[in-house]
Amino acid sequence: MELLSPQIIILTLMLGSCAGFLAGLLGIGGGVILVPLFLWLFPLAGFPPDLVVHSAFGTSLAIVFPTAISSTLAHRKRGNVDWYMVLYLTLGGIAGSILGSSLAAVLPGAKLKIAFGVMQILVSLKLIFYKNQEALTDYQFSGSRKPLLLIGLIGGFFSAFFGIGGGVVAVPLLFMLLRVPIRLAVGNSSALIVVSSLAAVVCYIWYGLEQPVHAPFSLGYVNILVAVLVAPLTIIFARIGVTLASRISQAKLVKVFALLLMVIGLKIVFKI
Repeated sequence: MELLSPQIIILTLMLGSCAGFLAGLLGIGGGVILVPLFLWLFPLAGFPPDLVVHSAFGTSLAIVFPTAISSTLAHRKRGNVDWYMVLYLTLGGIAGSILGSSLAAVLPGAKLKIAFGVMQILVSLKLIFYKNQEALTDYQFSGSRKPLLLIGLIGGFFSAFFGIGGGVVAVPLLFMLLRVPIRLAVGNSSALIVVSSLAAVVCYIWYGLEQPVHAPFSLGYVNILVAVLVAPLTIIFARIGVTLASRISQAKLVKVFALLLMVIGLKIVFKI
């Protein structure tokens, strides 16, 4: 089956829209949906086996980047972005992204795939058992830079290494360590994802160009065709997700999403 077949294009667009919606709603970047989709899609499209996993990560990040811009702008309008915090988060995020993508580029695809499956399971457990609070009445940021740099570094590394937005790490760290209100944590995380995903995309393109073979319609490890098709829909649905995030309780949706991640992770790890 070819990458341009109607069936694959329709399914890709549908799941891409879902990824964008979740990115805006939960501040997670959407890659946790996109990467499993591409791990299934790219072999069907005839990608060389050695390029499938790295291409899934690089292409996911290329879509996450514009989606995160859309989410950040929407959160900024609602006052959910603190630019001082974002500055130091992104400085750490750039360093983390370069480290994460560089490490991923030298590891075999099979090991990366297993690591991604384990990550999905751990994230799902965190979402299931993590007690989310909508507001913190005692919040008062101290202005300390080191925790922000560290959180940005961890989030950037996590994002680049697994090809997803680093929000699944950055949001709970901001909330639990710095006691940042959840909506502000999501907005700041979206801004961090903009910078960390861009840095990681550049690295995935660079390392991919050094490979002797290349996948169709790709620049390095980034599939341009898929990114161009999916990114506009993820941007639109990210805005919808942000709008709903300010109106509804996210508790039930987070639990359903966590179960979805668990199923995907178990399927990848145990090849069900």
